[in-house]
Amino acid sequence: MATKKVKRRLRIRQGIRRRLSGTSETPRLSVFKSNKAIYAQIINDEDGHTIVAASSKELGTSGITVAVAKEVGKKLAEKAGANGVEKVVFDRGGYVYHGRVKALAEGAREGGLNF
Repeated sequence: MATKKVKRRLRIRQGIRRRLSGTSETPRLSVFKSNKAIYAQIINDEDGHTIVAASSKELGTSGITVAVAKEVGKKLAEKAGANGVEKVVFDRGGYVYHGRVKALAEGAREGGLNF
């Protein structure tokens, strides 16, 4: 079961990455979830360069909830604003746009990112 689930997510992720690419004007906001944390980074794919990154580990919280994911999104948007990034394309990483992924996106929007 677990192997099928991981392979399915990777196949979906590859399809998303074929269509999405981050540029210097509109970098890509990439999301990754593990069982213990949620990570987000803003990437310029043309240069292969991570501009900004944030995670639930930075917040010092144990476990990831929807509220924690929203705070990670706000923190990422705050860091992105300091680096002059306002507009991004959202890469959900093969995850369903629901729950923690959706909360992270909403937090980033509240923080000032446009996508």
